[in-house]
Amino acid sequence: MSRFRCAMKIHHVKEFDFGFTNRFYLIGTIALIVISILSMGCGNTPTEGLDINTSTSDPSSTNSPDTSENNRFVPSKIKMRDLSGKIKIDGSSTVFPITEAVAEEFGYLTSGNVRVVVGVSGSGGGFKKFCAGETDLSNASRPIKQKEVDICKDAGVEYIEIPVALDGLSVMVNPRNDFVECVSIEHLNTLWAPSAEGHITLWNQVDPAWPAEKIQLYGPGVDSGTFDYFTETVNGESQASRGDFVASEDDNVLVHGISGDKGSLGYFGYAYYVENQDRLKILGIDGGSGCITPTDETINNGAYQPLSRPLFIYLRKDSALKPHIQEFVRYYLSEGGGQMLAREVGYIPFPNNIYELIQTRVDSTITGTLFGGSNPQKGSIEEILIRG
Repeated sequence: MSRFRCAMKIHHVKEFDFGFTNRFYLIGTIALIVISILSMGCGNTPTEGLDINTSTSDPSSTNSPDTSENNRFVPSKIKMRDLSGKIKIDGSSTVFPITEAVAEEFGYLTSGNVRVVVGVSGSGGGFKKFCAGETDLSNASRPIKQKEVDICKDAGVEYIEIPVALDGLSVMVNPRNDFVECVSIEHLNTLWAPSAEGHITLWNQVDPAWPAEKIQLYGPGVDSGTFDYFTETVNGESQASRGDFVASEDDNVLVHGISGDKGSLGYFGYAYYVENQDRLKILGIDGGSGCITPTDETINNGAYQPLSRPLFIYLRKDSALKPHIQEFVRYYLSEGGGQMLAREVGYIPFPNNIYELIQTRVDSTITGTLFGGSNPQKGSIEEILIRG
């Protein structure tokens, strides 16, 4: 178990600055000296830092990486304790728990010499700051849109697209609700379509088998990638939604609302359900093949459709050339780092070979989008990365 304990408490800006007292440094230094002497006496070389796995180039990649000497993302041999600097991150509240966990652990590993600031303004809000050059990385619960691609291009911002984990967008009701166990995409469309605003207000209007009781809706704000993904999947168009619901970029606000309102229904990322499952009731989703409830297994094996999705971080190319940011991203993608932490906070890591493909793209500074823009690639994550 890592030092990180995810309380899922989102702040607009959270800075991880792990400075230690002089006394701690003194004790730690003495301990290291003693360990080094003992190690040399035993004929062993003392450990000098965390060795993060790297991967080789993917020969099947058709993109043209930037291999010039000054723009190559070189797998670093720098030790964690030698790193220093600051990393600015903003964006999705859904991706926040993973990034928060990685930031905290990375702060410990670098003895507080790398300071990571993590903000939450939604995927759309994060891209606005990212394309303006205000952040090094952007958390996103959906791929970059073409209009954001254009804004970044006009601003001269090149970026590397990095899938980090899988999420099952989850639909919840209050635990006291004893008549709903599963909803279909058609049910959700009836409830959330723009035409439902002011008209669909009772449960029995969605399904005659349900009681004539008032329904109160909760969901992410319009800058959220979760809002974009849900509206596109359920209503056929991103941002197309009724507007008379309680909206918040802070998923904890949604958890509080749903758990306190018997007539409630809302949606957000799977990790927030996992963290608050004693306060919420999760529903199965019928995407056309019967009711499937989101679990680690059903999200990972693709059975939970159509609300499963990859999560991303986007890395500015110029930031990728800084050693402390290189190692932060490498740790984020490593088995003992971000993969483990994603699982701890309730998301589903990819298989190891997927992370190897992703790390190869990062090492080669392959910029642009495969998953977003005006021509998103089709296929599994692995197929898209291999073709890309």
